Amino acid sequence: MLPTSMKELPIGPEWKYEPKYDGFRALMYINGSSIMLISRNGIDLSSQFPEILRNVTDSKPPQYHSLLLDGEIVWLTNPYKSDFQQVQLRGRLRSQEKISHASTVSPCSYVCFDILELDGENLTSLPYSKRRELLENLFNHFITEKSEFVLIHSFDHPEKIWQTILLYDSEGAVAKKVNSTWEKGNRTTNWLKIKNKKTAHVFITSYNRGNGYFEVGVWKEETVVVIGRCRNGFQPEEYETLRQAVMSNASEQEGEIFFIDPSIVVAISYLHVMENDLREPEFQAFLFDVSPTECTWEAFTVSSFVASKDVSITSKEKPIWNGINKAQYLTVLRDISTWLLFYLQNRPLTVIRYPHGIFDERFFQKNCPNYAPKFIETYKEDDTDYILCNDLQTLLWLGNQLAIEFHIPFQEAGETKPSEIVLDLDPEDENQFQSAIKAALLLKDALDNLSMQSFIKTSGNRGLQIHIPLPKNTFSYQDTRIFTNFLSDWLIQHAPEAFTVERLKKNRGNRLYLDFVQHAEGKTIIAPYSPRANEFAGIAAPLYWEEVNESLNLKDYNIHTIYDRIKKYGCPFAQMEAIRNVQPFEKIMAVLKKKYK
Repeated sequence: MLPTSMKELPIGPEWKYEPKYDGFRALMYINGSSIMLISRNGIDLSSQFPEILRNVTDSKPPQYHSLLLDGEIVWLTNPYKSDFQQVQLRGRLRSQEKISHASTVSPCSYVCFDILELDGENLTSLPYSKRRELLENLFNHFITEKSEFVLIHSFDHPEKIWQTILLYDSEGAVAKKVNSTWEKGNRTTNWLKIKNKKTAHVFITSYNRGNGYFEVGVWKEETVVVIGRCRNGFQPEEYETLRQAVMSNASEQEGEIFFIDPSIVVAISYLHVMENDLREPEFQAFLFDVSPTECTWEAFTVSSFVASKDVSITSKEKPIWNGINKAQYLTVLRDISTWLLFYLQNRPLTVIRYPHGIFDERFFQKNCPNYAPKFIETYKEDDTDYILCNDLQTLLWLGNQLAIEFHIPFQEAGETKPSEIVLDLDPEDENQFQSAIKAALLLKDALDNLSMQSFIKTSGNRGLQIHIPLPKNTFSYQDTRIFTNFLSDWLIQHAPEAFTVERLKKNRGNRLYLDFVQHAEGKTIIAPYSPRANEFAGIAAPLYWEEVNESLNLKDYNIHTIYDRIKKYGCPFAQMEAIRNVQPFEKIMAVLKKKYK
């Protein structure tokens, strides 16, 4: 069953609304222990996405023997947006080793939006409202805490879903008639799809007579940058007028391609920007009153960021770093929000704000200001009313306030015991960075010998930080202090010429100071995936241990590269939660307490 494209959402009680995802449409067949994913053209995709099958197997209630579900295989940037390119890449993998790795560190999901059969009974003739009720009841019995198998969210009101679509920069929405049946293979007006398109002001750069496309571009500094190709959306006379104008005024011709200097400005609607290329561009109008000099990369980035009306965004053009304005910063925050928010969840937050950009004054903010909107959650501790950044609305609001750095304690709100140990290897300058790498690798060996699993990230600034997950609210800060003292003693014994716990700088020489005492109650650490206020716009980026070597360059991990890195390599911290409760920390502490008593 396929939806029909429309420009606007229909309104009325006969409609329900769902987010539209950009992925692989697939039916899921469940018959006992057998699970299959079949694409629209009949291809079995089951082996390509083992994480979905694993999650269904782990969560499927035993009372349901057979099911046929309709949905979409997606790679979720956030709960309401999929990155289609990532699903395509996964679909092309053939090596089982690569598929297995990707399924662990960069999993895809199955977003379910319809049920067609239940224990042998065909449900397609039932109205959508009844099928939705059965689907919700079914998912109430599924036991799943992961995102690899989820029920699509349904909205009753068009305004509510559209504001959600804008907030999360989703592809669009699908409106479904509540009394509609499921029609195999039909494109129907009972389902309507509405794309979340933006508009850009661009100029024509060339016309390709061979394929009929116009290329469009903007100025980036003093260079013309092509950002897309378009031939859709024109009325016949508009297309012919533009074609003749480009060909007759061409400054250069190469074969079938006619190039023209920036002179003709048009409005183009588009869905997303994918690798600096407009996706699904469509001509909207000629803009005779707009100068080509106004079509800049900066103006394009400002117009491309749209948020819901609940989140007030101001001064989107304000420069934050060199070459990065607020709109670009907020776009990055939204792109990485799933990963950053995971580590901010329920953690009393300390932010560093830079109201005029990172090269100007800054201040620390712990208390929630009295002008904060009502949707901001807080946690009161002593006299401080901390912000809890648990959702995208809060993250974007903080970003608009130019909160650049996000620092978190080692435990969640209301807890008094740490849920992790973080070892901060913070060189005084770039010359000591190799010492930080040496310390990290030695610590990795020590922890491996103790069967303790560890994870490492850049600090986003000068150094490295090792995360050791622990069972939540189990061990005290006194316990972790014993452990960190043991590790620092061990490091110094192995390389006394390289490391020290000497507090006075003048007595350290060239040795790296091991500041493990910073792991304590009341202290904070930079959150994984948090930006940093330095010249290279660093990110506290999780790494794979094999990336930690003498060629590691911290400046490679920044605002510009982090989202593409996640897409290409997944999240190196993906298994941290699974590791937490199997760490042998209790046995280790039993030995250390005897040694250090």
